[in-house]
Amino acid sequence: MKLTDILIIIINFAGALAVFLFAMKLMSEGLQKAAGSKMRAVLGKMTGRPLNGILTGMGVTTAIQSSSATTVMVVSFVNAGLLSLSGAVAVIMGANIGTTVTAWIITLLGLGEGSGYINLPLIIAAVSLVFMFTNQDKMRSVGQTIIGLALLLVGMSLLKAAMPDLNEYPSMLQGLASLSGYGFWSVLLFVFIGAVLTCLVQASAATMAITLLMLHNGWIGLDIAVALVMGENIGTTVTANIAAMVAGTAGKRAARAHLVFNVIGATLTLILFRPILSMVQAVFPDDAPMALSLFHTMFNVMNVSVQSWFIPQIVWIVTRMVPEKKEEAGEDDYRLTYISGGPVNTAELNLQSAKREIMLFSKQVLRMYAMLPELRTIRNQKEMDAVVTHIEHYERLTDRMDMELTKYLVAIGGGGISGHGSERISSMLRISDNLESIGDSILQIALTRKNKYADAVHFSDSQNAKLAEMSALVENALLVMDANLVDYDRADLDAANAAEHEVNACRDRLRAEHLEALKHGQYGYDVGNAYSSLYAQYEKLADFVINVSEAAVGENHHNNENNNSYFTQKFNQ
Repeated sequence: MKLTDILIIIINFAGALAVFLFAMKLMSEGLQKAAGSKMRAVLGKMTGRPLNGILTGMGVTTAIQSSSATTVMVVSFVNAGLLSLSGAVAVIMGANIGTTVTAWIITLLGLGEGSGYINLPLIIAAVSLVFMFTNQDKMRSVGQTIIGLALLLVGMSLLKAAMPDLNEYPSMLQGLASLSGYGFWSVLLFVFIGAVLTCLVQASAATMAITLLMLHNGWIGLDIAVALVMGENIGTTVTANIAAMVAGTAGKRAARAHLVFNVIGATLTLILFRPILSMVQAVFPDDAPMALSLFHTMFNVMNVSVQSWFIPQIVWIVTRMVPEKKEEAGEDDYRLTYISGGPVNTAELNLQSAKREIMLFSKQVLRMYAMLPELRTIRNQKEMDAVVTHIEHYERLTDRMDMELTKYLVAIGGGGISGHGSERISSMLRISDNLESIGDSILQIALTRKNKYADAVHFSDSQNAKLAEMSALVENALLVMDANLVDYDRADLDAANAAEHEVNACRDRLRAEHLEALKHGQYGYDVGNAYSSLYAQYEKLADFVINVSEAAVGENHHNNENNNSYFTQKFNQ
């Protein structure tokens, strides 16, 4: 074989594979956008028996056609504390069954002689949906999914065309034959090859498609194809483990559980390799690709059926594989705790993690606000400096939290995401921005207290009592805000407005009393200036607090057009 022939084969094959991978991505993203919010809700609220988790994982993966997306999402949810480790193991098991649908789609639609005839009708249907329902986000997502399916079939056709005829290259045929001639050792070798190929391609669907084509063209026998499929199941776990590299201990354990489950499954199947192979051959004696698809489904169903009884033991294994870190970050140290990155675009399904990060942000602000009362009873400058320095440190943390959250939200918003997801991202950006502003306001109150102390300005008991009343009302508003961030769909905007109204009413009363006191010369300019600055700053802080609740429920002072402009402004920064 000439070098030019080899290069042409490689280029054609790489191009066909790129089309196939792009089609899988397009189809998966379309399905995620069509069902993203529902999938988040199902996984976020999933508790109970392992069977529920298995069915959930199977349903989600079947719906979005990406086991990698499901597993990366599960890692993220475990990391965010939204899913227990045992629940995650059950979902991962179900995802392994759900991913077998891809093989059936390829076998039934992509390998037949007439597979190319349905591509054009699919594309026409998809384009019709996009243009007929331009204002309906879900229908556009369905159209994208259909286009993805059509391109997937085009990619399969290109892959078939790119596959060389081995009869023209006997040396390649002899090489494959030699690798297949070592009995059970050949099976182990191809399990390893399948795992490595999937690690490199980062898409088990692609390696499954290649395996089906090699089997369809007679390059390899069914036994070697089955070995490759087992290896592919192991190799696909790399995606979740890469995503878990930046996750916490819980997220890493969930990713390891995926690896442990698939390795144990492959080991058990190797023990029963010949009987299982004979079984699928008996069902489809004259159709090797159908037999392989059947094996793929049987392999995962059998593994789940056996290992679902041992979920506690799998949890025990991964807990020892990833021990708890001895040095956990303290409350004063910030890092993205609940958001973990990964090579798979699961933005539509990972907004729950960003929401959990925002809840952590809110708790940080509440801890910061709780330091302010200490400043009213300071006994010396050293104590004052210590408390203000602590608040300044927290304020820097809020700046970093806002920056990291904004960077993450803008990144996922810049890709393909549904209209609902885009609106939620816009709301989260507003929430993060206002939480950071609350941190700024708390620092300003602390600095005003510090300057008052340095200037030896003393408030009367009446002024201190009124400021304490104002502080308590703002604290109540903060607690309402924090509760509203737990579930945006059930956020109590009436309670938030009521708390804001009480703060405004108190500010108006204090201002009126302050002006009256100045008229009668009850205190001097320095005292009056510090006093009015403090109650005004408390009221300003409360404005940012109500903005958070309004953003959470999507009812803010701006219309949707301005809200989108806000997102665009953030995206362009």
